[in-house]
Amino acid sequence: MCDLSGMDATPTRLRIDFVSDVVCPWCAVGLMSLERALERTRGEVEAEIHFQPFELNPQMPAEGEDAEGHLQRKYGMSAEQAAANQQVIVDRGAALGFTFDMARRSRIYNTFDAHRLLHWAEGEGEDKQRALKHGLLRAYFSEGRNVSDHDTLVAIAGEAGLPEARAREILASGAFADEVRIGEQFFQSHGIRAVPAIILERKHLISGGQPPEVFEQALRQVAAEKRKG
Repeated sequence: MCDLSGMDATPTRLRIDFVSDVVCPWCAVGLMSLERALERTRGEVEAEIHFQPFELNPQMPAEGEDAEGHLQRKYGMSAEQAAANQQVIVDRGAALGFTFDMARRSRIYNTFDAHRLLHWAEGEGEDKQRALKHGLLRAYFSEGRNVSDHDTLVAIAGEAGLPEARAREILASGAFADEVRIGEQFFQSHGIRAVPAIILERKHLISGGQPPEVFEQALRQVAAEKRKG
């Protein structure tokens, strides 16, 4: 007789809404932490991740603004405080395998068009949206690329396995603008004022770039609740 007691049960599928911006360093930290937690819970949890839009600086002009001056003015930091804060982020990223090159990330950019592409990419498959999200974060924080420039965005889309011609068509039009604004308004109307905001099963909120252990515990807890019905 076969002993089936040691076989793994079917993983519990969880919906995860990851509300974030592509120029938010803690969003990059949060995503890497979440994915580390998902690796640890493989076989127990299967994630369906939806990347949702949030703009830290919706009024930012297309040409962007000097990052150091912007951050000091917006958050009331001295140059020394800003440098110390950035070093914390660099170290957290390194521990998770993500490279922050703050010298190359010299400007803050408008991200509305990046969010339009992310919305489109979701319809092309979850793997494509996640690949594009990673590509945008890496392009901005590791490579210092301008994530508001259309040619740059088209190239990043292509690197994520998406059709560049379609990406260029979307950027040249107003496609998905209404959908992005509706998405932003929806989460803001539900109390999201800072990112990253990670929502499990549309009701359990985890705020900020938490360490993997926090996500791991939450994933297991929510999965257990869902299994109980």
